[in-house]
Amino acid sequence: MPVRPRRLSLSRRGVVSTAVTAVLVGGTFAGLLSVTGAPKTAAAQSATPDVTVPATRAPATPRATAPSPVPMADGPDSQDRDSRDPAAPPGEPGRTPYSPASGAPRANSAASVMQIVAHPDDDLFFMNPDISQTIRSGTPLAAVYLTAGESDGVNARPRDAAAAKADKAGYAEARQNGIRAAYSEMATGSRTSPWDRVAIPTAGGGLAELDTLRADPKVTLVWLQIREAGSTNHYRPHSLNGLWHGLIDTLESQRSSGTPVAADFRYTKDEVVATIAGLLDRFRPTFVRMQDPSPGTDPKTGKIRDHQDHLYGARFTQAALARYAELPGRPRIGVQNYLGYPTSVLPHTLDPETAGAKLKTLKTYAWLDGVNDCGTPAGCGDLKVAARPAGRGWTATVRYARGTSTSWVQPDRAGGLHAFSVLDGQLAAWRKPADGGAWRGPTLLPGGGMDSGVTSVSLPDGRIAVYGTRTLLAGGPAGYRREVVTTEQTAPGAAFGPWRSLGTPERNDAAGTSDISAPAVTVGADGRATLVLRDSLRRLTAREQRTDGVWGPWRVLGGVEVVGDPVAATDGKGRGYVFASTAQTVLVWAQHVPGGPLTGPALTALPPTTLALSATPAPNGDGVRLWFRKPASGDLRSADFSGAGPVSPFTELPGGVAGFGPVSGGDGLLAVRSRTGFLATAPHGRTGAAGPAWKLEKFLFAGAPDAGTDGVAAIGLDGRLHWTPAERGVPAGRGVATAAAE
Repeated sequence: MPVRPRRLSLSRRGVVSTAVTAVLVGGTFAGLLSVTGAPKTAAAQSATPDVTVPATRAPATPRATAPSPVPMADGPDSQDRDSRDPAAPPGEPGRTPYSPASGAPRANSAASVMQIVAHPDDDLFFMNPDISQTIRSGTPLAAVYLTAGESDGVNARPRDAAAAKADKAGYAEARQNGIRAAYSEMATGSRTSPWDRVAIPTAGGGLAELDTLRADPKVTLVWLQIREAGSTNHYRPHSLNGLWHGLIDTLESQRSSGTPVAADFRYTKDEVVATIAGLLDRFRPTFVRMQDPSPGTDPKTGKIRDHQDHLYGARFTQAALARYAELPGRPRIGVQNYLGYPTSVLPHTLDPETAGAKLKTLKTYAWLDGVNDCGTPAGCGDLKVAARPAGRGWTATVRYARGTSTSWVQPDRAGGLHAFSVLDGQLAAWRKPADGGAWRGPTLLPGGGMDSGVTSVSLPDGRIAVYGTRTLLAGGPAGYRREVVTTEQTAPGAAFGPWRSLGTPERNDAAGTSDISAPAVTVGADGRATLVLRDSLRRLTAREQRTDGVWGPWRVLGGVEVVGDPVAATDGKGRGYVFASTAQTVLVWAQHVPGGPLTGPALTALPPTTLALSATPAPNGDGVRLWFRKPASGDLRSADFSGAGPVSPFTELPGGVAGFGPVSGGDGLLAVRSRTGFLATAPHGRTGAAGPAWKLEKFLFAGAPDAGTDGVAAIGLDGRLHWTPAERGVPAGRGVATAAAE
């Protein structure tokens, strides 16, 4: 019978510390608990200087991400809602992002990353090379594995599986050993670099294993060791899926052999949320990587497109993030979602060098050479993966499920700039005055649940509008859904009004698992807006706003097997264009006359892309320019459109910087994510035979950059706005500029 550990009573100011001793080969280790439950009320957020410091100022010293182990003796919706946002803090009807609250403590903004995945290897397959880049940068990183990943307990290649004995605890240990080897190798170059392993109580009343890399204590692994589903999408009530939907009251642990966790335990749904929230409080990250909570379903079979543990593990993480966001004094958090199994049928995004390095890490995890250098009978890695260490093409790809917009910076009529992102599930806004002063912000718009990735547009009357999606967690599991929301300035240069829901085109949101894309928006000279997104049937749907501000119903624009987020742009003549990718080409919808209907889809005859698109007005004002990347190389390409088809064949820029993700092509500037993960900027239009003169800004960033006339903006993993100015006659890439607080 599983032993249920004693519940711990915690408070924010009076922290209970509990040590747990675990005897292992070679020593005894201990863990310290320093976590709290979520407070009942949210504290007001102040506008703090979460922007990059001047280049002449010394960088902040990274803080420790977790308490040091304590030594122990003896051992080593579709209707509009124009009213006040229901998720906004109570009693603040006049609060705007430019009217910050005061008195909140200053949060530590040194970058720190936390990854939360369902199984050991989900991070290596679906999040790398972001992981290795983070480790190389010296940024503290904590990887959390929700389930033990015990599967059927057989650690063998398929050809040997019939003769192998099932041992779930042993297979779970082998997978842990493989992960430790992979992270050791990424951090130190040696897969046998030792780890200090301890047992720690969790805020949910269970126990977890915490591993710290001795040679680089900034790298930590946390094993929650909850039972996994054991099937991609078959009915398995004893799983995170069943716990989320109330099919079971508790879900038991599956401890690995050799773990310092000495007792079994069970979690209720709320206790899983509390456990993850407690780990967020322990490590206090500024950036969280997680899997996709809404990967969609196959319309033919009705089955989800990803593993059920991936999906529901991500939803538990969303709930924990929402709870943790109520805790005062913590750093602000940005979030990135990663696509999982659906990447199998999509074009590869990584260049050969990067894909090769990623594959090498998976081979280490898979214990491909069979050398027992970890000293345990369970084995030193995952032999199931050894049969196919590249997965289903996963090592040649990394793809963000959300957050790829390059339209999150907008100029105002006065000559200033406004930038928007999502922090703590709220819209974060920065502004740069027209007089050339520094960026100031961020300030947060009331109302939570915002998904990563927003887009913004300038309205004909000089106001700015922001569009995105948010996730609603109210009403239990059946209440989980996503919807489109928008906010706009009440007057040019003024504050933003309350969020307005535009609903969702999904008829059955639960069956579609809320699989809608981020929106793309075109605005005509008369103020009429057309909002377009991809629905769960992999086609585009649209909703149009009249000049009086009233939005019409959702209508289907068409398209087949559309993937990723659509992008939109309006040319110098006022004609709107919308582009969307498939695995084979790009589709286009266009207004043939300003203010006319979007017609399409039309085939562009473009080759396959890596799906991440961006669009800008063409330099000559007639049509728009589409930017994209060549698959399996990262090379940059563009094509100009002034109607349904390209004006000419696409252009390929020589001398690329590889990398992956969208290409942001501003007026005279290019900005991309490079192979190193750093921001790369270059002037374009003045390229020689060798291609653009790329400059690297040596910081890691979230989502996609936004290049404009004045410079390039990117949101760092520290939640700060990084700005690379482009002076007249001076190439971009001269360093990150100073910015001040509101």
